[in-house]
Amino acid sequence: MPDVVLRKILTVLEEIRHEGGPPPAVPQRRAACLAVVRNPFAGRYVADIAGFMEDLKPLGLDMARRLLALLGGDPAAVEGYGKGAIVGAGGEIEHGALWHVPGGYAMREALGGTRAIVPSAKKVGAPGARLDVPVTHVNASYVRSHFDAIEVGLPDAPRADEIVLALVMTTGPRIHARVGGLAASEIEGRDGLR
Repeated sequence: MPDVVLRKILTVLEEIRHEGGPPPAVPQRRAACLAVVRNPFAGRYVADIAGFMEDLKPLGLDMARRLLALLGGDPAAVEGYGKGAIVGAGGEIEHGALWHVPGGYAMREALGGTRAIVPSAKKVGAPGARLDVPVTHVNASYVRSHFDAIEVGLPDAPRADEIVLALVMTTGPRIHARVGGLAASEIEGRDGLR
């Protein structure tokens, strides 16, 4: 498979101190890491692309570790996560799917073996395209308080022959989450759902 050609990495940390109503006891932190890589399949149809997932694994692990460090370094503090990809116009949506394994498993490894599936979104877009990366609880996908999204993007990416790869993590639920459902304190942790 082709080498991973990395053009840039962006990390962003958001600290939410107020959303109306009482301020949270501890500010909620949300972080995103984006990597812009060359799409080796842009401009043509290639039948066998799956091997590129293996090539992306070191990048995924580096990005997950960057996020964890940005959020303070304690895996136990991370409660939510998600991943996504924006494929440049010379590529196809399936090229974004190459991020499922390297992105998801990297976060699971960096966080010490979480149980919930890592939610994902992908699209084809021009430079400046934005993506809402879905977020769910790291150990139980049905924890409604952690259903969220983090909007990501770069003004100059993806170029037609690039892919923007994204990982996101959060330290807690939405501020003032109060719509019921399974609470984080009620997680049984058997199947990644409840």
